[in-house]
Amino acid sequence: MNKLTLKYLSLNFLLLVSLLSSRFGTCAARHSVYWKGIRRSVAEREISATINVLDHGAKGDGTSDDTKAFEDAWEEACKVAASTLLVPSGSTFLVGPVSFLGKECKENIVFQLDGKIIAPTSSSAWGSGLLQWIEFKSLKGITVKGKGIIDGQGSVWWNKSPDYDPADESQSITKNDMVKEQLGTKMPKTKPTALRFYGSNGVTVNGITIQNSPQTHLKFDNCMSIQVSDFTTSSPGDSPNTDGIHLQNSQDAVIYRSTLACGDDCISIQTGCSNIYIHDVDCGPGHGISIGGLGKDNTKACVSNITVRDVTMHETTNGVRIKSWQGGSGSVKQVMFSNIQVSDVANPIIIDQYYCDGGGCHNETSAVAVSNINYINIKGTYTKQPIRFACSDSLPCTGISLSTIELKPATEKASSLDPFCWEAHGELKTQTLPPIQCLKTEKSPEASQSNNDAC
Repeated sequence: MNKLTLKYLSLNFLLLVSLLSSRFGTCAARHSVYWKGIRRSVAEREISATINVLDHGAKGDGTSDDTKAFEDAWEEACKVAASTLLVPSGSTFLVGPVSFLGKECKENIVFQLDGKIIAPTSSSAWGSGLLQWIEFKSLKGITVKGKGIIDGQGSVWWNKSPDYDPADESQSITKNDMVKEQLGTKMPKTKPTALRFYGSNGVTVNGITIQNSPQTHLKFDNCMSIQVSDFTTSSPGDSPNTDGIHLQNSQDAVIYRSTLACGDDCISIQTGCSNIYIHDVDCGPGHGISIGGLGKDNTKACVSNITVRDVTMHETTNGVRIKSWQGGSGSVKQVMFSNIQVSDVANPIIIDQYYCDGGGCHNETSAVAVSNINYINIKGTYTKQPIRFACSDSLPCTGISLSTIELKPATEKASSLDPFCWEAHGELKTQTLPPIQCLKTEKSPEASQSNNDAC
């Protein structure tokens, strides 16, 4: 092979290498652009997964109606799983009755509440009356969290106000007099719960405050897997029917590290509830922590596996209470109240199978069975009566046990009221203060529940 041929082959080889290198570089560049586009697309989706109500027309000035903006933002957030609807800090949003539905919603939506939401105080916003103000319904994995506030502005519902005459032109509707106008408006008889979860699974409430609710502050109805933590309610002790947390037909709930001040039960546990664990809660003012009232209007009630521990109660009308109406059926069983500190509580320990709210009740033989109720390490001061067990004649309470009970009178008047027992059966595992001499010896739980406990 001569030198000319070799030179020719070498030149062709170099041209081939150059061509391949050029194509590889173009491909690599396109590959790089492609992945940059993918990363940009992912980043854009991540950004779009936070939906700010301000971007959907909310004013956040405390006077403009932002209800539709919240509804539109929710609709957008529902399109992306694990998205966040943001209610930003620094703004106050006037929001009317609204229901956030899960029918066409992705899972694990977060409602990030950092600002303040206030309820309308004009009667026109409520029509003839509604049972709830803000509702989350039929969701899988819903979280409401943040440092924000939900304010029900309940004083317009609680207080009796002078009649307001809209035809009187002398009554100014300026900003300064707007509150007077609203207070003078007659509100509907039906008062709404501030925040309600219905038919949802995997519900988390963390960090928020609900204050001045017209009625119950936070309600769970037909829900499963509930977690409430670092939650606050704040309403006056004389605000009517303003339960802190209300659970009904709900299972597997944990409530902890929360501060509850209200005008009714700090926590109310109703029929259909089981596996409820409450700990590290501060309660007061209010009516204590209650199971019931159960069995109203001859209904069946079933409650089981309830634990309340490491709770502080101060200046409440009751401490830990179980209450049921005459004529009901079903059962309350496997309940533990442990490590409860009471201060100036009227009635620290109560079982009342003769509960009657409002009068007009009649004696009936049927009752909700009460059994296996344990009281451990309950200490502090009372102002009325330390212990009251008022159980049914036909269906006595059974399986009551008390250990390390130390309750002292806060006043001389309270000291004259001894523990009261009626058809209450159980045992004292330790000496108690004051001494409990009225508790009957143990009676078989099976015998008392045979005709009622079909839960």
